[in-house]
Amino acid sequence: MLVDLFEYQAKQLFAAHGVPVGLGEVADTPEQAQAIAERIGGVTVVKAQVKMGGRGKAGGVKVAKTPADAAVAAEAILGMDIKGLTVHRVLVDPGAQIESEYYFSYLLDRSNRTFLAMASAEGGMEIEQLAVERPEALAKVPVDATRGVDLETAKAILTEARFPVEVLDQTADLIVKLWDVFVQQDATLVEINPLARVASGDVLALDGKVSLDENANFRQPGNEDLVDQDAADPLEARAKEKHLNYVKLDGEVGIIGNGAGLVMSTLDVVAYAGEKHSHVKPANFLDIGGGASAEVMANGLEIILSDPAVKSVFVNVFGGITSCDAVANGIVAALGMLGEAATKPLVVRLDGNNVQEGRAILNKAAHPLVTLAETMDDGADKAAELAATAAGN
Repeated sequence: MLVDLFEYQAKQLFAAHGVPVGLGEVADTPEQAQAIAERIGGVTVVKAQVKMGGRGKAGGVKVAKTPADAAVAAEAILGMDIKGLTVHRVLVDPGAQIESEYYFSYLLDRSNRTFLAMASAEGGMEIEQLAVERPEALAKVPVDATRGVDLETAKAILTEARFPVEVLDQTADLIVKLWDVFVQQDATLVEINPLARVASGDVLALDGKVSLDENANFRQPGNEDLVDQDAADPLEARAKEKHLNYVKLDGEVGIIGNGAGLVMSTLDVVAYAGEKHSHVKPANFLDIGGGASAEVMANGLEIILSDPAVKSVFVNVFGGITSCDAVANGIVAALGMLGEAATKPLVVRLDGNNVQEGRAILNKAAHPLVTLAETMDDGADKAAELAATAAGN
């Protein structure tokens, strides 16, 4: 999973690695924005902090000539809805007299299993639009992970992207430092748009976008401080505290499985079955991994059952290292631990190691909420039917 940063967080990382940036301060009230603008002096730019492009077109970026203007701009932007995201804070940046705009990024190219530098002498517009309308204007240069980006490599990338000669040396030094951000922070994307030459002749990162690999958090302890707690789903936050791999979705059938591949397949099968039952959909992704102990199962069920949108739960487990009888005992124990908190029907499909013993345990327990299914398709169909019925459809 990825941690996407706000612009101000991205530019703070850039600055920490020596990348020249235009960076002000963050405000969450108009009064704070005015005070920041007074400290900066001169023209400022008030920018909505949301993890989404198109802020300018939505009215989330405003130029302020005076501190009072900054307060007015902040008042208009705070609370704004930009593509479904609410603006909780703004970045008040110093204004810049831009002479030229460029684009640059490093990213993980999963399809080709390499790193990629993307650069264009035409910045300031959405790069996706440029790639479609004028692909020749966007250079895509593979980067050897063992060699990285030194000044020689940086100049070769910029030359291929047709950067002007007068900014080549300065920009090459900048993108070498940006490579340090990419590698040292375990990022999958670092992007500057626009990378701008200003009136002073300096080349600055006037915007920034960074995505960090959450799998690297064990060696990046500071990443936890970069998570946007305001936007975090409370169920996902609770699941994370219990070390569960959980993602909230917009549906009615809770999903528990062991193994990411099996869970992904279960989502597809439930979505397909839901077409026949009032178009119900999966409510979550929850992979309990190899250890389906009573505690793990109880934690998973507690998270899913506390979601008011969930009307039924489909437990789909293939017994391997953890056998089906251990899983069955875990389900029975979990329901006992949850007690009256367990109120929604569970459909359980077991297969694999010790499957007969597992089914026998569940049959003997005869819990009124549990229905056994022979196959994944049968289980998905029954869970979708129960969800549709509970929803009154």
